[in-house]
Amino acid sequence: MQDPVIPAEAHADADACARLAALAILREREPATKAARASALYEAAREERSRIDPQLTLDEPADLPGRPARPALVEPSSLKRRSMQSDAGRAVLVHALAHIEFNAINLALDAVWRFPSMPQDFYLDWLKVAAEEAHHFSLLNARLAEFGHAYGDFPAHDGLWDMAQRTRGDVLARMALVPRTLEARGLDASPPIRKRLAQAGDHASAAILDVILRDEIGHVLIGNRWFRFLCDGQGLDPHTTYERLAGQYHAPKLRGPFNFEARRDAGFDEAELRALAGLDDAK
Repeated sequence: MQDPVIPAEAHADADACARLAALAILREREPATKAARASALYEAAREERSRIDPQLTLDEPADLPGRPARPALVEPSSLKRRSMQSDAGRAVLVHALAHIEFNAINLALDAVWRFPSMPQDFYLDWLKVAAEEAHHFSLLNARLAEFGHAYGDFPAHDGLWDMAQRTRGDVLARMALVPRTLEARGLDASPPIRKRLAQAGDHASAAILDVILRDEIGHVLIGNRWFRFLCDGQGLDPHTTYERLAGQYHAPKLRGPFNFEARRDAGFDEAELRALAGLDDAK
């Protein structure tokens, strides 16, 4: 698989403040360009070619997030499941995964520009997440092309960005409810999806799921790290704080089955895993 051509504007981000550049990339509408620029910005920040200014406070533009005119965004209930036994059904699944990863690029970039006064490592962590989500999107987009489709060909929903909007004024809530809740659901969902793809003989798509699961464990671990950092700084108990925030921001109810091994690797503690086990037993 050929590496994508990185456009000139991706390199230009290296000379900007990384948080300002993250906002510019978040506003980018063309998916492949957004992915390439996100990857280039992380490399620039990691190599200290792009400075990170934690004290910079930016006004929110009206056009967030940047995204193409398609796919059409619909209610989740209107999206029909299709069999993975056909190429058409697997194309719809790969498109749904690509949409999740595209939104995940936006979510990581949003954390970088939106929340000031965090440690430098906070911004570098979320730039890394944005770059890895961009890689996932690129893999899925290329696989979609092998099915004869492109990103935007099928409808999708906007649940991930909706939670970003709800938590835009509270970095603690963002860390609690995006990586530790919505993205952690991907840890649970990935193995059964991968199994069904492999059973259908689609080993190329299944291999992409392996890459995504490996990296998503790290992303959720980053969310856990910063959630606990913020709780410690405010003298808050992370367990009761999470329950409060989940109720306050109307987080989706957690339901099993759960990938306990991946969640443990992603930094959930044993008390949290026991609580999830209770939900699993109660279903």
